[in-house]
Amino acid sequence: MTTFSTDSSYALTPFERSNASKLDVPVPAHLPDSMISSVKLLPENKRLILFTRHSLRERSDGNGFAGYQLPLTAKGRVLAKAWGQWLSSHLPYSLDVDSLSSPIGRCIATAQLMQEGAGLQRPITEQSLLVEPGSLVTEPELASVVFKEIGVLNFINRFLRGNLEGTKNAYQGGLDILSLFYQYQPQPGQLMLAVSHDTLLSAFLAVMLDVPEIDWSDWPKMMEGVFLWFDDKPFTEASAYFVWRGVVYQRPIGTLLDGYRATGFAPSKLLLPPEVKWT
Repeated sequence: MTTFSTDSSYALTPFERSNASKLDVPVPAHLPDSMISSVKLLPENKRLILFTRHSLRERSDGNGFAGYQLPLTAKGRVLAKAWGQWLSSHLPYSLDVDSLSSPIGRCIATAQLMQEGAGLQRPITEQSLLVEPGSLVTEPELASVVFKEIGVLNFINRFLRGNLEGTKNAYQGGLDILSLFYQYQPQPGQLMLAVSHDTLLSAFLAVMLDVPEIDWSDWPKMMEGVFLWFDDKPFTEASAYFVWRGVVYQRPIGTLLDGYRATGFAPSKLLLPPEVKWT
């Protein structure tokens, strides 16, 4: 894992100077502070993906179990729209690209409202890997019982340690999500939205950061996300670069494949993307 140290001072970019009339768009209320610190570190002209948790929703039960029927709150709807507007006016990236989303209503609504804030209406592709069962869970009848018994944080940590029935190997879950994003990369200079849930985002980040356990301070807040892009190389040779909470990281995909093979699982189980020839 490589971490880049970058000056976080924020000067106007050429894009912002040419769009100065839009810069009075305020930072959205209730947006996690980490998102603006991450924005300051983004490179230009990459195939950028924002893998984000949905916006503010109604409260879950005391054990962290959020039923799929829970909708966005009124503040959550305002936040998603304002965040889309802010991104479209402050970044040298176009959001005029199709989005990915968990099939759950609050995630689809988040993507729709962010597009609306950016003045867009693009197709939103529902992806099973962005919900459960999907990138973590393979047998929900087994995993859901454990989830309700031990709570969401303990569930993710047991997943990361590889001792949880009914789930994928942690490396496999991370690689499957990376493969999905690799296949759906936008064009250079575009920003694609991929809206999902806290469990998937927390597990993905733990795999990418190579940590065996997380605590509540690591947990993604609502409307908090990670910016991600790839080298223009074949998937197994590429590195994934990502910005999380104001730090830029690099993770060679080959190291994730090595970790997966070391667990003894067959590579044929991975959802590797078809070969792409970069020019």
